[in-house]
Amino acid sequence: MKLNTLHDLYLNELKDLLNCEQQILKALPKMAEAASSPDLRRAFEKHLDQTKTQTQRLEQIFQKLGEPAKGQKCKGIEGIIDEGEDLMDKDAPPAVSDAALIASAQRVEHYEIAGYGTARSFARRLGFEDHARLLQETLSEEGETDKQLTSLADSYINEEAKSAR
Repeated sequence: MKLNTLHDLYLNELKDLLNCEQQILKALPKMAEAASSPDLRRAFEKHLDQTKTQTQRLEQIFQKLGEPAKGQKCKGIEGIIDEGEDLMDKDAPPAVSDAALIASAQRVEHYEIAGYGTARSFARRLGFEDHARLLQETLSEEGETDKQLTSLADSYINEEAKSAR
């Protein structure tokens, strides 16, 4: 796809985000299963439900644009997820494994925050205020998930990981 206009770039960003969410939908159940902390497991399960809704929001935007809701390979999130899977394969104490899961999940969240913030800005510039509202909803959820993960890490998981042997 040629990127000749901001609209082209916006559509490219939306396709990237859609594939990103689709990859995350596959990764989150594995992360929830790997979590030893019940709180962390619940956080991943909650975010799985949110991710389904976020995917639906992107599909709504594609529909409003009259474009097929088809993602393009998001290499960035693929690499982040691959790194996270490598960490899950390590034989580590449960608390250390949970700390690694949080670190991986936060990398995912930060990637999404950057992407959704960019797409929202493009939508506003292009006059798609209804799209911008949908993208802002997701952006807010991603920010809250990041804060929740930080809270879990700071409240006890990192402390337990520090003491693990």
